[in-house]
Amino acid sequence: MIGKLVMLLVGILLVVMGWAGQSGAGVDVNVGIYAPPPAYVAPAPPPVVVIPGSYVYLVPGISVDILFYHGYWWRPYQGHWYRSGSYNGPWNYYRNVPHALIGLPPNYRNLPPGSERIPYGQLHDNWNRWEKEKHWDSHPQGHGHPEGYEHGEGHGHPEGPEHGEGHGHGGDRY
Repeated sequence: MIGKLVMLLVGILLVVMGWAGQSGAGVDVNVGIYAPPPAYVAPAPPPVVVIPGSYVYLVPGISVDILFYHGYWWRPYQGHWYRSGSYNGPWNYYRNVPHALIGLPPNYRNLPPGSERIPYGQLHDNWNRWEKEKHWDSHPQGHGHPEGYEHGEGHGHPEGPEHGEGHGHGGDRY
């Protein structure tokens, strides 16, 4: 019985395909499948630096672009954007990228001298309030700290070009 049912379905499929071919009708299916970027695992929660003129934060001094904006972590990779709830991923393709990210200047990695490193915990606890209060509009990065910011040991001194900061990151550029 199952054999006859399979034969019947195959026959119907062949007839339908034959009609589509004779009538010139066609179907074009385009499915975009985007592989996530290669894993980048930070050994500890990373500090960030606010990109001047924005409320986008960059993880400085690493070989890939990892950005924080509006409660999510973002990675541009091979012309596409990926989003995660964590700085270590997992990264999921995201189509509706906020204008604040796609509108970044091409040289956003070139941080000005004196750019303060904001510890991860400070960012996590305060980013929303800093954005609502438009803190960076009145206190440009490196010229005063937002309320809730604590200058931690080892922060506040940019690494400079000898550590890779301020240079492009190769294939991860969108």
